[in-house]
Amino acid sequence: MNCPRCHTESRKRGISTVEVDECPQCKGLWFGKDELRKAKDQTDADLRWMDFELWKHQDRFHVAAKPVRCPACDVPMAAVTYDKTDIEVDCCPKCWGVWLDGGEFEKIIDALGGELESLPASKYVRASLEEAREILTGPEGFISEWRDFLTVIRMMEYRILSENPKLHQAIRGIQESSPM
Repeated sequence: MNCPRCHTESRKRGISTVEVDECPQCKGLWFGKDELRKAKDQTDADLRWMDFELWKHQDRFHVAAKPVRCPACDVPMAAVTYDKTDIEVDCCPKCWGVWLDGGEFEKIIDALGGELESLPASKYVRASLEEAREILTGPEGFISEWRDFLTVIRMMEYRILSENPKLHQAIRGIQESSPM
């Protein structure tokens, strides 16, 4: 497979257990269908429940035609700028592969981490309800959806305690005074 930017032959690279194609010259990455999600999930377990689904939230992305051709099936790709990240993701509308320029995968992880840290407790409550529903109806299977639910609950606990320091102090006082 050749890089869609500089046409250099790519080489295989592992992101955790996900094998992607990397251009040795520009460091761009090619993710086959669903590999971006898998790589994100394996890079940071706390982000597993956060979806970087380009087509899910139509109000959060901008799509433009792109003269770059898909390295897998040779059709023109679409450039998708997601939310407020200023990250332009090139997507193939035929095979659903994704091209990220060098450093963009790391920017996506950082953007999701920033979003995770800035969510108020009320958003975690809604997310926990959505994840609870997905345990039975989600596309990733019971075990994966259960892990996502537990992660959201843990993150909600952290957020509640950070937003309410007196509650945190009271809980710590109870824990310290309890006999072990």
